[in-house]
Amino acid sequence: KNVKEAKKCFSKGIQQHFAQNFDAKLPNRLGLPSGKIRIYIGFKINKKGNVENIKTKLSRKSKEIKNEVLKVMKTIPSSITGAYHNGKPVNIKYSIPFTLIID
Repeated sequence: KNVKEAKKCFSKGIQQHFAQNFDAKLPNRLGLPSGKIRIYIGFKINKKGNVENIKTKLSRKSKEIKNEVLKVMKTIPSSITGAYHNGKPVNIKYSIPFTLIID
């Protein structure tokens, strides 16, 4: 795959992982007001394919949402994360935005 296709595939994998593992009922249980919460996640994938150096930024402060994001990020399987350059594993940084919609 070319780089553009690989990034698209990786982003799709991360989105699927979040959809399956993020506690979607958490914002309502916390009693957060209706609206959107934008979540920006920055992280590094090391040469072994493990996620590390996870940083989050939320448009609305919520310690519980931030902790849930971190929990989900730590469970990303290394099978979907490895990055290679010229056939060799490399460290790579990613940033991914998400939006939670609270009804």
